[in-house]
Amino acid sequence: MAYNGFAIDEYLDAEEVTKKLDVLKNSPVYSIKPEELKKYEEEYFEKKCQKSKEMISEAKNVIPGGVQHNLAFNYPFPIVITKADGAKLYDIDGNEYYDLLQAGGPTVLGSNPKVVRDQVIELLNTCGPSTGLFHEFEYKLAKKISDSVPSVEMFRMLGSGTEACMVAARIARLKTGKKNILKMGGAYHGWSDQLAYGIRVPGTKGMQSRGVPNFVFKHTDEFFPNDLNDLERKLRKHELNGGTAAIFLEPVGPESGTRPLSKEFVKGVEKLAHQYGALLIFDEVVTGFRIGMSGAQGYFGVDPDLTIFGKVIAGGYPGAGGVGGHRDCMAHLGAGLDSSGKKIKKALCGGTLAATPISCCAGYYTLCEIEKQNACEKAGRMGDRLTKGLQESIKKYNLPFVAFNQGSICHLDNAGTMHFAINWGKLWEVPNILKETGIRQKEMEHIGAAYMAEGLITLAGSRLYTSAAYDEAMIDDVISRFDKVFSKCGKLELPE
Repeated sequence: MAYNGFAIDEYLDAEEVTKKLDVLKNSPVYSIKPEELKKYEEEYFEKKCQKSKEMISEAKNVIPGGVQHNLAFNYPFPIVITKADGAKLYDIDGNEYYDLLQAGGPTVLGSNPKVVRDQVIELLNTCGPSTGLFHEFEYKLAKKISDSVPSVEMFRMLGSGTEACMVAARIARLKTGKKNILKMGGAYHGWSDQLAYGIRVPGTKGMQSRGVPNFVFKHTDEFFPNDLNDLERKLRKHELNGGTAAIFLEPVGPESGTRPLSKEFVKGVEKLAHQYGALLIFDEVVTGFRIGMSGAQGYFGVDPDLTIFGKVIAGGYPGAGGVGGHRDCMAHLGAGLDSSGKKIKKALCGGTLAATPISCCAGYYTLCEIEKQNACEKAGRMGDRLTKGLQESIKKYNLPFVAFNQGSICHLDNAGTMHFAINWGKLWEVPNILKETGIRQKEMEHIGAAYMAEGLITLAGSRLYTSAAYDEAMIDDVISRFDKVFSKCGKLELPE
């Protein structure tokens, strides 16, 4: 197979996958059978995860919900992880798991690789994690990213992808002099006020952003995935109301490709952004250095004005965020002068613990190793093998589940929860959609618990990341464990 350094050999047929997801969301719910789920709860979680249960019970007294991060919420209770190594995770009770969560995506090399860890330990023995002043690894990391991603002439490290998205919107408004931000419905660009709009399910607007007043979204709007006509309608509309400063795009689709985009759509968004004088902002928090060293933009052949980075650029260590892009855009984060010496407005941007020595050191050596090991391609091959195996197993048990992947970003959808959309021209449908997605979300949690009991840690029971730490034998073992869960699934009889 000719991967050519990317994680993707042959890009999926987005239209075909979408049709399968349409069938899934309109089908009865299939999931782990209730009696089988009860067995997992009693025989695995109650008997083999007692220390996790006890610790989470105590943690709830001082931590809201018992955990500090949304990814850690799992049914029937969160598992306490004490060791991470390569493709495996180990919990406080001594149970071993295949890691398909991958900390949400950053560990392309696998968890806690020694080659990076040794460099971090050396740094800690000399400089320490943070000084508040410049460190040589800030330059080394920025140079490595700039050398790898053609559109990134300059790079600014931040503390998270959320922060990077916030400042990218500010840069766009200063650079273009326009007001509005357009994002794709269902996409996630962090949890800042203005961008927490239309998340998870297209058409939800601010419905899933509790605590954010609606007036904050005055200059934020969403467009439907894979619909260039809808995007252009929104662009034309905003020409009459301050113009469009930026179009934000997750390049393989909203929520890391859960609703996959076609190549033609991605190129079409680039063309429309240029046509209407908006900056194109690629959110490569997940795809950056996972699809390839030049990111999804390198694979698609797109030249975004700004790129959002996160996850991998700190190698799995804290402080994983940043924005990079064309020099004339990034000048708005500098000393207030452009390349010709002309004074320009500087975007508000802070972050005391951004670009710490530890995050930049870990990020630099991680990117070097990803390139050296050709890790993106290897992880992609493992993703292809996993997806093919899942598809065969799904077919064997005649389940309506849908498995597909964009390289090492794999999806296993048993309920179609994320494939619903709200049409505000049909408001009468909204209550039923909210009820239906709630039911299906619960079944994602249930089947995710079954996966965990079989030694598989996933992201929300539906997203699976492979890494270069996997080999074919491991992937085949992973497939056999999923197969065991599938054999215990069936159509659920749900109350009306």
